[in-house]
Amino acid sequence: MRNKKLVILILTIGVFGILNTEMGFIGLIPYISNQFHVSVSMAGWVISGFAIGIAISGPIMPLLLSKIERKKVMIFILIIFVISNAVVLLTNNFSILLLTRIIPAIFHPVFISLAFSVAADSVDEKDTPKAVSRIFIGVSAGMVLGVPVVNYLASNFNLQLALLFFFVVNFAVLILVFIFVPKMPVSSKLTYGKQLNILKFPLTWISIIVSFLFNAAIFGVYSYFTDFLSSVTHAEGLMVTLILFIYGISNIIGNIIAGHTLTNYPKQTLVVLPFLLIGSFLLMFIFGEFSVLMIIISVILGILAGMTANVTQYVITSSAPDAPDLSNGIFLSSVNLGTTVGTFLGGILISILGSNFVVGVGIIISLLNLVFIFTRIHITNKKGAVANEK
Repeated sequence: MRNKKLVILILTIGVFGILNTEMGFIGLIPYISNQFHVSVSMAGWVISGFAIGIAISGPIMPLLLSKIERKKVMIFILIIFVISNAVVLLTNNFSILLLTRIIPAIFHPVFISLAFSVAADSVDEKDTPKAVSRIFIGVSAGMVLGVPVVNYLASNFNLQLALLFFFVVNFAVLILVFIFVPKMPVSSKLTYGKQLNILKFPLTWISIIVSFLFNAAIFGVYSYFTDFLSSVTHAEGLMVTLILFIYGISNIIGNIIAGHTLTNYPKQTLVVLPFLLIGSFLLMFIFGEFSVLMIIISVILGILAGMTANVTQYVITSSAPDAPDLSNGIFLSSVNLGTTVGTFLGGILISILGSNFVVGVGIIISLLNLVFIFTRIHITNKKGAVANEK
């Protein structure tokens, strides 16, 4: 592939646009509620509807479109996002808004899956984690940094300008992909049946569980991080925003670190990460009342969360290298399910014990995950199933 670095950069920006379209609405819920005259809980469906679309289509759509030339698929998906962004920008009807959130969500896993696959195919196998880590920078930026950007636009200007931001980013990526990304014929046209064969192997299912538990541990705590900062740390306004921003930047640093550690020390990274998460959650529990220390802890947690994002993708795709598009789709579904379950469990623990104990979800799930991680390593050692983990 010519201009490999340029292609990966464009895909990283594209992933930022796609993820920002998904997660950016978190910062717009009050404004949507006011403009469309619906309750806050009803406005929340613009996020829930998108997440449901991803969870359902994650294992299906990448598989169905896996035999079509990749550039055509990417352009098709970006056109859908651009049109949807335009409708969202112009409509005053909440039902139409909700519909134009669900439709692009169905194709969301396909673009992300293709971005991971193209990045992996652009380098030697041993350098795959490094290439994928660059795509994850777009993921982290879209998930964490996009929220304060659109929130700033909506709060200081208006909702339309924030919605215009989604449109402009995705339209720019569409033009960049059309001009600079070369045609990418599918190199391996496995039948749907052969791709689904990866689900026959215990390694695949163990890897799905590991990925699920990693994300459940992270988001079981992070989903209530703002509440923790307010209730336990007693941080206010600007301090909360600062800590969340630092956490987001640290995510990107974690993506870069994981790209190197997974390339050189995949097993060690997989084993050590849960212990580091447990230690960080304990620090959060012990020193959560101190704002200065929480800034330091947020840096550590942010880096580990960024590394976790890379690791969850790695454990699934490395267990099924012959079906990258399908395995990436499964990865997206498993982490979304992990986020949902982790958030649910965190909410239960807070309601029973209080905000300070939300870290218990992350600790318990991380301990459980170690059982499956060591099981996975045992399988790979026994069968030699993953070439990079010798």
